[in-house]
Amino acid sequence: MPSYRLHYFPESGNSYKLALMLTLCGQVFEPIWTDFGGGVTRTEDWRRTINAMGEIPVLEEDGIRLTQTAPILLKLAKQYGRFGGDTEQEEFELLRWLFWDNHKLTGYMATYRFLRTFSPSADPQVLAYLRRRLDDFLSILDQHVSRNAFAIGDRATVADFSMMAYLSYPPDETGYDFATTHPAIGLWLARIAALPGWRSAYDLLPGQRLTHYA
Repeated sequence: MPSYRLHYFPESGNSYKLALMLTLCGQVFEPIWTDFGGGVTRTEDWRRTINAMGEIPVLEEDGIRLTQTAPILLKLAKQYGRFGGDTEQEEFELLRWLFWDNHKLTGYMATYRFLRTFSPSADPQVLAYLRRRLDDFLSILDQHVSRNAFAIGDRATVADFSMMAYLSYPPDETGYDFATTHPAIGLWLARIAALPGWRSAYDLLPGQRLTHYA
């Protein structure tokens, strides 16, 4: 059985994606809290020794460092035979939503949430722009999951884990109460939370909480 170490910080939705995937696949990992808010990932030493891309999370598998959340999710799905696509069409749909999430939903929600919640001087015009974009993306997802139980059909895949991560944080951080603003998304999040072994981000990822981003 592989040995895993996850470099993370609790507010990182991308870290949560990997932690949840490992947990639902019955795997354990050693949590390595990282002072992202203090700027450690921007230091020359961290980029030289941990991740040249300067990003969190980093998953170590038997000492080999893996970076970029989407390909790691796909690797784990193939490795454990869970939460991937079973047919060529399912694999295409999974990748379609995974790429859409990375380019649109996660990209904008992560930025909006960090500026809104963890930045002491966020520009209101920037927040308003990001909110308009997010409202558009969320309406697309809301319509999709109103017609489908999960991203590619009737079972959860890594596409769901990718899209749900940043949406799963508390409303006072995201600025959205999805049960009210996007009911279909609220029900979809509840279906994911009903999966055996599911745990929330702050339950799954311990460590010092982020108060501001330096």
